[in-house]
Amino acid sequence: MTMTTSSNAVDGREISRQAGRRRTFAVISHPDAGKSTLTEALALYSKAIKDAGVTHGKSTRHGTVSDWMGMERERGISISSAALQLEHQAKVLNLVDTPGHADFSEDTYRVLAAVDCAVMLIDAGKGFEPQTVKLLEVCQQRNLPIITVINKWDRPGLDALDLIDQIGERTRMTPVPLSWPVGIAGHFSGLIDLRARRSLRLESVDGGAKPAVEIEVDPGNLEELEAAKWEAALEEAALVGSANGQFNAAAFADAQQTPVFFTAASRNFGIRQLLDMLAEAGPPPTPRLTADASRRGLEAGFSGFVFKVQAGQDTAHRDHIAYVRVCSGMFERGMIVINPRTGRPFATKYAHRVLGQGREVLDVAWPGDVVGLVNAHSLRVGDSLYQDDPVTFPDIPHFSPEHFAAARANDPGRYKQFRRGIDQLDHEGVVQVLRSDVRGDQSPVLAAVGPLQFEVAEQRMRTEFNAPISLDHLPYSVARRVVEGTADIPDNFRGGELLRRPDGEAIALFGDRWKLGHFAEAFPQAVLQTIGAEPSSVVRERN
Repeated sequence: MTMTTSSNAVDGREISRQAGRRRTFAVISHPDAGKSTLTEALALYSKAIKDAGVTHGKSTRHGTVSDWMGMERERGISISSAALQLEHQAKVLNLVDTPGHADFSEDTYRVLAAVDCAVMLIDAGKGFEPQTVKLLEVCQQRNLPIITVINKWDRPGLDALDLIDQIGERTRMTPVPLSWPVGIAGHFSGLIDLRARRSLRLESVDGGAKPAVEIEVDPGNLEELEAAKWEAALEEAALVGSANGQFNAAAFADAQQTPVFFTAASRNFGIRQLLDMLAEAGPPPTPRLTADASRRGLEAGFSGFVFKVQAGQDTAHRDHIAYVRVCSGMFERGMIVINPRTGRPFATKYAHRVLGQGREVLDVAWPGDVVGLVNAHSLRVGDSLYQDDPVTFPDIPHFSPEHFAAARANDPGRYKQFRRGIDQLDHEGVVQVLRSDVRGDQSPVLAAVGPLQFEVAEQRMRTEFNAPISLDHLPYSVARRVVEGTADIPDNFRGGELLRRPDGEAIALFGDRWKLGHFAEAFPQAVLQTIGAEPSSVVRERN
């Protein structure tokens, strides 16, 4: 088969220029910190949409553009990731939204493998919460630069100085505010834009459906009581500045410093300042680490990797989208690329840019961009793609599941739909699917990080595949990979059982760590590995 080589014909300087315009980032937070609202506010300010979907009061709340699944709209949470491309100040901002619920941490981890920095959202009234801490740790493991946003300042909350101290303690980075609120939490009337050295009064428009009005004020010309609030804000900002220093782009890129912004996303307060920062100082793409520990230069031939697979966005066509992060070269719709996992070529005839449930045809993409390849049934999460110059990027490891349930079709006559749906959920990574000869294909075991994944699986099996299922929850909470050839283990053993993933990996399930210890005594020759660990971490488990 003849492969097109148009990407190689592009001048390397053009690839570098286009990559330099890209800012690819994710928004991470604890559930209900306002992540989807912030995402939509950024889309509003960058003029990707005309009206924000979130307004005051739950009775007038609309679904946000990045939340498209039925369960997301019903519950007001994000359980799937969405890729949005925005433009601001001649920069291209690739915003990869992440699931807001802790049960979908694995999907968030995949997204963080595909971005160059993260916006960490903190609820002003709650400070750091458990899910935020977990995601922060993942970012720090990847050495991702982090921008901190303190949201919901229009509601009662913690003291601004206390939050700054908390950020420094929890992140072990130096927090450097680039905006400062006027008024305590719950009374957000203005903002000090520290980068532009401007004092701005803020006014909400149409309940937050339109960008907020910013009116520059001179605190010296205000009435005494009003002026006192602005002077207090200026003094607090100066106090933090003298203690923590000024923003330093190099320290931010090295994840030693985190710029801090105060916002009220539902009213669009403080959003422009954040957007300006992302465009002006957000990190552009850099040469990507490969599986052989080398770096793939931005000007090399096209390469990318799949970090997300999603079906069901267009129920009329039952399409299947693989989200690819472009790592090097130029992507051109229609080009033929190679998947090193299969060794087979893949035609990129149907390439889209996705905005929530909407989409448009995408002809060209550059390093940092996210391409949605439609009907990419042969692609899986973690797959690498390249043209001309072979490359494989590191695998995206699974999370170790902690919840397990055997699935059965409610209607045996719909077994084909049942099998197709279960395979699709596994393919997307909605759940991990495990099978054994004892249970058979009629009763696969669904493995999940959190129980909400089961609800999504049940809903999608019912609505998308017309194959309702029943789940029998199993008494297991610990899973380990059994290294191939280390032991002859029966499918059922005391306190657990052995199953296999579709890739052939043997997975042993245990009721608890005590049962795991009993297994180690019964099968001393067995070598177990924590799921998601690097191969070098293979150890013999002991109680």
